[in-house]
Amino acid sequence: MRSRYDNPDLTPPWKRARPVPEVAAEPDLVVEEVTTGFCGAVVRCEKTAEGPTVTLEDRFGKHRVFPMTPAGFLLEGRTVTLVRPRTGAGAGAGAGDGAPAAGRRLTASGSVAVPGARARVARAGRIYVEGRHDAELVEKVWGDDLRIEGVVVEYLEGVDDLPAVVEAFSPGPGARLGVLVDHLVPGSKESRIAAQVSGDHVLVVGHPYIDIWEAVKPASAGIRAWPRVPHGQDWKTGVCSALGWPRNTGAAWQHLLGRVRSYKDLEPALLGRVEELIDFVTAPAE
Repeated sequence: MRSRYDNPDLTPPWKRARPVPEVAAEPDLVVEEVTTGFCGAVVRCEKTAEGPTVTLEDRFGKHRVFPMTPAGFLLEGRTVTLVRPRTGAGAGAGAGDGAPAAGRRLTASGSVAVPGARARVARAGRIYVEGRHDAELVEKVWGDDLRIEGVVVEYLEGVDDLPAVVEAFSPGPGARLGVLVDHLVPGSKESRIAAQVSGDHVLVVGHPYIDIWEAVKPASAGIRAWPRVPHGQDWKTGVCSALGWPRNTGAAWQHLLGRVRSYKDLEPALLGRVEELIDFVTAPAE
């Protein structure tokens, strides 16, 4: 008769490998593929000759197909094994009528939130914006997405020194540089500077507003319209005076930023440009 002391496992319980749980790949379940870091919602499961696969859709609407290998995905930061749903609701089917799954949350930018997701190590690529207010607005609306993508946002304090900044950055295939510029309209100083630095690994985009403040929808800012400020007068100071806001433009900005809850509070001309920059700096190197 064998004793339980024969070949004893002396590994402490807290060091023993825990079984990886199996989770049904139901439509709209948000997971991260462990080898690529691709995050997305389940669209469908399929049975192939090589084995079952799952199709994920990321926040940009891109689809990627992955084999459903053991311990191949992260769910809320925990390693799991995806399996095909028993009911067949997800086997070869789409994501249903598009209604959010129970508990599914959207970020301020409108993308699918990944609960418990870890911030990715920062990429070599960067996004630069003109000033501190620009950086704070981008962080408030796109911060969750940027941390998952590993994108760092820095500010320039104006674009006059942009050519020197780009030269020092030394952009390349694995280190792309995206730049968001205020008031980027034909014939402007900003447009001339942008033309100097744009290239295969540098993308400069902009919005038509004099300042990032104007990219907040008037209704969200609690005003009827952004006032016209006479040429030659400091725009922020003129706006604060016309609207009766604090003369301290920093305090006025905090008031305005506090009224921004999500992408719905921003003008489309800004939304599209920021999403374009995120796409650019996160694109795989050729």
